[in-house]
Amino acid sequence: MNSHVKNITHHEPADLSRRSFLVGSAATGLALGYSALPGLLGADQAFAAPSNFDPSVWFSIAPDGLVTVTSGKADMGQHIASTMAQIICEELGASWKDMRVQLASNDPKYNDPVLGAQVTGGSWSTMMNFDAMSRAGAAGRIALTEAAAAMMGGIPAGQLIVRNGTITDPKSKKSMSFADVVKSGKVTKTFSADDLKAIKLKTPDQYTMIGVSVPQLDIPSKTNGTAKYGIDVMLPGMVYGKVVTPPVRYGATVKTVDDSDAKKVPGFIKAVTLDDKTGTTTGWVVAVANTFAGATKAAEALKVTYDGGPNAKLSSESLLAEAKRLQGLDDSGLFFVKDGDTTAALGTAAKVLEAEYTTSINIHAPMEPMTAAAEQKGDIWHVYTGNQFATRSGAIAAGAAGVDPKFVVMHQMWLGGGFGRRLEGDMLVPAVQASKAVGKPVKIIYTRENDMTMDFSRPLTFQKIKAGLDGDGKLVAMNHDVVAAWPTKRWGIPAFLSPSVDKKGALDAFTVNGADFFYTVPNHNVRAILNEMAQTATPSGQLRSVAPGWTFWAVESMVDELAHAAGKDPAQFRIDLLDGKGANNGGAQRLRNTLLAAMGLAGYGTKQLPKGEGMGVACVSSQERATASWTACVAHVAVAPSGEVKVKKLTVATDVGTQVHPDNIRAQVEGAALWGLSLALYEKATLKNGGIEQTNFDTYTPLRMSQTPDVAVAVIANGEPARGVGEPAVTVIAPALANAIFNASGARVRSLPITAEAVKAGMKA
Repeated sequence: MNSHVKNITHHEPADLSRRSFLVGSAATGLALGYSALPGLLGADQAFAAPSNFDPSVWFSIAPDGLVTVTSGKADMGQHIASTMAQIICEELGASWKDMRVQLASNDPKYNDPVLGAQVTGGSWSTMMNFDAMSRAGAAGRIALTEAAAAMMGGIPAGQLIVRNGTITDPKSKKSMSFADVVKSGKVTKTFSADDLKAIKLKTPDQYTMIGVSVPQLDIPSKTNGTAKYGIDVMLPGMVYGKVVTPPVRYGATVKTVDDSDAKKVPGFIKAVTLDDKTGTTTGWVVAVANTFAGATKAAEALKVTYDGGPNAKLSSESLLAEAKRLQGLDDSGLFFVKDGDTTAALGTAAKVLEAEYTTSINIHAPMEPMTAAAEQKGDIWHVYTGNQFATRSGAIAAGAAGVDPKFVVMHQMWLGGGFGRRLEGDMLVPAVQASKAVGKPVKIIYTRENDMTMDFSRPLTFQKIKAGLDGDGKLVAMNHDVVAAWPTKRWGIPAFLSPSVDKKGALDAFTVNGADFFYTVPNHNVRAILNEMAQTATPSGQLRSVAPGWTFWAVESMVDELAHAAGKDPAQFRIDLLDGKGANNGGAQRLRNTLLAAMGLAGYGTKQLPKGEGMGVACVSSQERATASWTACVAHVAVAPSGEVKVKKLTVATDVGTQVHPDNIRAQVEGAALWGLSLALYEKATLKNGGIEQTNFDTYTPLRMSQTPDVAVAVIANGEPARGVGEPAVTVIAPALANAIFNASGARVRSLPITAEAVKAGMKA
């Protein structure tokens, strides 16, 4: 189904004619990189980078031969810095033992070559940077070999062999190390845009590094304690701030602050009421003290009164009721997909099914809570944090300080978990404003309670699907309405929004991606509807897997319901729909292959299961059509008469194209599958009186280790361009589980998380 949606992920890689490739020799070593491209966000955007950039250095080679790769991608445990290094190492011909990694600052020269901004998310990093990093490595190899050829007496550079950081002439047996060439100072080469595009990269059969599970470069420092996270930052003269947040998630204002008791706390400095012109926070106060313990005690001693604002009486029930009201309006929302005539097709369908699907508010809760440090040196603000969106967050820090973004330097730290939470810059606001108020460097550390109640959560969603089958049981029409808060619109970056297919406005495709699936349905409408109430009351963010975490929950559940209504096996029903017609050509074939692989590995349909057990299937093209990784799951469950669900096994197959690091891919898929299981069965946050009720892991209860089932993973690596793996498997688990539960018990559940009560009620129905 071709939705004709244009969003940031659909841009072709930026034209290489707009940047040059630089190779130069200096006393510090050999530096290679692209000159930065003006951001695709556009110069008119509040968060856009300046139009003129310094050359961006992706890696350098020191005189001792060590290769240091600078990662413009935030590393939150997914080892993306090592992946960038591995791609460069393949084409450069370096020795892995000589590779090192460091994290980039927010300098625009480190912007993503495709996105034009420094952002890590969407499972895009490897896919969007594979070509750029490969060409960087290859150009470095060419420059080194040409210099070495001249130093060896003018022999043809083409006959030299580069392997493990050594350049060898097989005829004369002469050999030089990278260190020898760099120390000579004779590496001087500039690649034109055409030269760069003309570089012939290795084919998969020539790889010696790609596809090898080499040791991850960040693990030694993370195990010996030398890796620095945001929470580890120490600055001379630094003091600490503890945030006091209002009982309402968003919209409250501070009326009064009584600090008389706080002044009795040793080391207390000041209570700072935030005045956040960026609108990131509302109603926050920061207690500043010489120690974090002192700041915490002072914060507890502050007496703050609030005006709760317009959202003070809202609840999860309010948001859901508003979503249902909006969905019922004929003129709500914007069309993401509008193909054929669904009204006519549904009117003549032999069978019509309707169903409503809901998901709850979900919290990121990374193990390292939000933390940031800030200090002003002259005109420059230095901020220290682990962040996934340096371009935007640097601008938020600038807004908090009241300066131009060019006066903010973000020092990127390792991230103790992100999952989309650290796409936000809220932690920078109290750090900057508290530092400005007291004239000293300030470090802010959220407590778990701060982090959970002020999370930019996954939004509560409501979806309604109406679908029709013809007399042969073939799916002929589907209407799909998706109602949610729109996190990307909240960011205020128009280039990240997409024009609706009926050209009536811009929609947030990151709340509806996945609804434009690869099944062939001749009449198909998808409507994206903004829940403004949820948008203000629960300012939502991007949580691991984004829209496909809820759109495929609805789509893959409904497809199963349709299969049963048609009297067909749900897996075969999907295979028939994945016929690859029209715009689905290619994508449907790859998705069908993953489904068949998962079925084969799980033994789907080949074994007689005991009473109360069942298998269910689902297959997804997450994240977006243009950046899809093809993923399928077979879930095996046992359902007790009480409705309690025990997950016996998850079998996941995923097509990643080219796999860079097999062990890491498998770990990412396993982790994503378990995250999806956690969302499906255990995680739920609720809004009451404008505030999030769950404040810690006693009330917000993710999957525990004792609840983890067996997970089998099949990775399909077919030499196609590399695809993302960090998130897609999240999206396939919930529908596979719900479909398995139905096959085991006859209970059809349509709300996440799936509870024993809901399953038992479905069994009785």
